[in-house]
Amino acid sequence: MSTYTLYNAKTHLSNLVEQACAGEEVIIAKGKLPLVKLVAISESRPQRRFGAMKGQARVDDAFFDPLPDDELDAWAQ
Repeated sequence: MSTYTLYNAKTHLSNLVEQACAGEEVIIAKGKLPLVKLVAISESRPQRRFGAMKGQARVDDAFFDPLPDDELDAWAQ
């Protein structure tokens, strides 16, 4: 784990990112007070797939009925 001041972090940001990507934890401090930890993002988000919810939701005719006044009032607030 390495600690850098804000000034040094700004000056050497690309090197710090490389260190974080290599698995090292990088701490950025203001003076002697640690503020943030720079770590690599290791997980990737799953890709969205068109039609993934097909058949799992349905809309019937009641969906198009007007909302009751109390619900409309709640939305207006």
